[in-house]
Order: sequence, then C-alpha cells, then structure tokens
Amino acid sequence: MTDSAARRAALVAVTVMSFATPFMISGINIALPMIGAEFGASAILLTWLSTSYTLASAVFLLPFGKLADIYGRKRIFLAGTGLYTVASLLCALVHSTEMLLITRVIQGIGAGMVFATSTAILTSVYPPSERGKVLGINVAAVYLGTSVGPFLGGVMVEAWGWQSVFLANVPLGLATVALTVTRVQGEWVGSPGDTFDLAGSAVYGVAVVALMTGFSQLPAVRGAWLILAGLVAAAVFVVRQGRIAHPVLELRLFRGNRVFILSNLAALANYAATSSVAFLLSLYLQYIKALTPREAGVVLIAQPIVQCLFSPLAGRLSDRIEARVVASTGMAFTAIGLTMLTLLGEGTSQAYVIVCLLVLGLGFGIFSSPNTNAIMGSVERRYYGVASSMVGTMRVFGQMLSMGTTMILFALYIGQAQITPAYYDRFLVSTRTAFAIAAVLCALGILASLARGRAHALEGPTPAGAR
Repeated sequence: MTDSAARRAALVAVTVMSFATPFMISGINIALPMIGAEFGASAILLTWLSTSYTLASAVFLLPFGKLADIYGRKRIFLAGTGLYTVASLLCALVHSTEMLLITRVIQGIGAGMVFATSTAILTSVYPPSERGKVLGINVAAVYLGTSVGPFLGGVMVEAWGWQSVFLANVPLGLATVALTVTRVQGEWVGSPGDTFDLAGSAVYGVAVVALMTGFSQLPAVRGAWLILAGLVAAAVFVVRQGRIAHPVLELRLFRGNRVFILSNLAALANYAATSSVAFLLSLYLQYIKALTPREAGVVLIAQPIVQCLFSPLAGRLSDRIEARVVASTGMAFTAIGLTMLTLLGEGTSQAYVIVCLLVLGLGFGIFSSPNTNAIMGSVERRYYGVASSMVGTMRVFGQMLSMGTTMILFALYIGQAQITPAYYDRFLVSTRTAFAIAAVLCALGILASLARGRAHALEGPTPAGAR
C-alpha cells in the first residue's frame, strides 16, 4: 500500500471514530429526560450519566498516550475502538441506572484509548504543511457527529427508545475495526523500549477521581476534602514524573515551550466553558420550552453545523496564518455567545437560542483545529502520543470542569430533586449562572491564546510502517 493510501485509510478510520463518539454524547443529552423518567433518576444522577464517561476517559487518556508511544499508536487505537464498541452494546442492554453507569465507565475507557491516539496518528502520517487541513477535517467530523446526534438522537429516542443511541455506535465501531485491520498497514511508535510507569498512572487516576468526585460533592465538607486529596495526589504525580527515567507525562514538554503550555491552557478554558452547553440547553428546551426530544434536537443542531462548516477552513488558515490569531478570534466569538445565553428565561424565543448557538458554533469552529495544530506542531515526533493525549486530556478535563460546575450549581439550587415545574425557577437561575461562569473562563482563554507566541512545526511526518 502506498504512503498516500495509508494516509487516506488512517484518516478515514480516525474520522469515523471522531464522528461516532460525539454522536453518542449529543444523542444521550437528548435521551437523558427519558432515561431519568424510566429509572427515576435525579438531576444529579442524570449528570453523572454524562460525567462517568468523561471521568473514565480522563483517567485513562494520558496513560494510554504513553502506551501508544511505546507499543504503537494504531494498536492502542484499534483496541480502544473494539472496547468502545462492545461497551456501547452493553449500555443498550442494561436494566438499571447502576449498570448503565458501569457500562458508561467501560465506554469511557475505550474512548480514552481512541482520543489518546487519533491526533497522534494523523500528525504522524501527514506533513506540517497539510496538518491543519487534516485536523480541520477530523474536527469537522466531530462537529458532524455532534450536529447529527441531537436530531437523529431525538428521532431515534422517540421511535425506538434511548437504547437506540448506543446501538447506533456498534456498526460504526465494527466498520472502523475492519478498516483498521485490513487497510491501515504499518505502525507508528515514538518511544520503543521505554518502560511504562504503572505506579504513576495509578496515582494520576486517584487524583482525577478524587478531584471530580469532590466537585460532585460540593458544597458539602467531604467535597472539599476530596478535592484537597486530589490536589495532593496530583502534586505527588508531578514530583514522581520529574524523577523517573520514563514518565507517563514528559515534563520536558512544558519547559520553555510556551506554545505548548498556553495552547493547552486555551483548550482547557474553551472546553470548560462550552462542554455543558448542549446538556443545559437540552434540559432547558425540553423542560422550560416543552419541546419534544426531536424538536430540541432540531434547535441544538444549529451550533455543530456551523462548527462543521468552519472547522476545515480554520484548519487550512492555520497552515498559513499564526494559530494564535485564528484561535483567539474563535474564542472571542465563543465568549460573546456564552454571554448572550446568560439572558435565558421562560419567555426567551427559540430564534434567540438559535442565534446564540450559531455564534457559539462559529467561535468553536474557528478555535479548535488551529489550536490543536499549534499543540502538535510544538513537540518532537517521538512525543506525538503524549501530546495527542494532552489534547484529549484538556478536552476531557474541560468537560469535567464544565459538568462539575453544573453539578455544583444543581446541588446548590435544586438539590437531589427531579426537575419538575416547582423547580423551574431554580433550574433557570443555575443555568444562567453556569453560562456566566463559562463566559468568564472563555475570556481567560483568550488571554492564554494571545500570549502563546508563534507556533512552528518541529518535524515532518512519520512514514507508514515506521517504528
């Protein structure tokens, strides 16, 4: 198989999974009210159905990024795709909230393996002059999945129940496994011979779980203690990484590399500001505006459609124009859209909500692929797996912070009660507060994006089959 054919096959395989995972996430947001009604789940428990997946991804993403550099990025990607596919099937077969949470965790582990390797594979096989374009295509697939998810998810939920959203991922996963096995030849290994820091990975996992669980327990005192324990574990992890020969997280990537540091911080801020938007607006449209899941999906589709249209364009621009200029412009639009959402109320028109979503879609579409291009272009080839996992880690940590903030606000304003008409006023207050906090985070992200300096790609592509 030629290099060109290898690149196309790798792009298709990665792109299919980049579509599948957000399709499931956005579809589940639409299905949450039905799941809550079937299992009698509270608002907090519904949030955990989304958060458990994200938490599992966050715990395993960084370790699998290192494993991918050691043993092969395609190998980890293939294993993660298989695990994700099996877990999707299991999610559709469960009969209790507890079992659904467990299968969501398994699904999150598989997704973490995929997230840790997707960007690394594309960066390995495409030269710097084409990376922005390819990453833009990949990000567009994410947005396409996000855009199709609410609409098709709403149709599927109404016609076949919430289980259908999970079942839809099974054929996509099987197709990706088949394509990867039969068409994606060769392997990409960055650090063969390195040892894997299992103890450090365990400490990292403890830190992530403690921090996220602590967020979910606030404002109770035990939540503060868990957060403190998570911070201590995180400090132990960082100290350990600086002392061992083959760390999970290469601290040298952060030493003097302002582009890498600030680009990751910008990504963290952006995802923390935007990740709960679909979740909150799905609940708002169905509870406050009394829309059906399908009708809510039609409204929510506005944002990802714009993201899908502008992401490839932004990726191409980042091959020619400094990433900080393109990405910072996108972040500014996102901040404007979030500020507009702080005005939501019972009488807000659907047209206004759609305009807000269009502005958000424009902002995120312009931001994401140039920012990722800057991150991957700022490191050496042997660290592509770790850098790719950092891209994914910033995404899932941002999602965790976003949903964690939502948990805290729901706990403060709603408590353990279900969202009923008696609690609509409190729900609206918590939602507006969440959007206000998100707008502030996005403003801080603009500062990080502008301060990063110029980005330069350090190395060319790794030929297919290179080790």
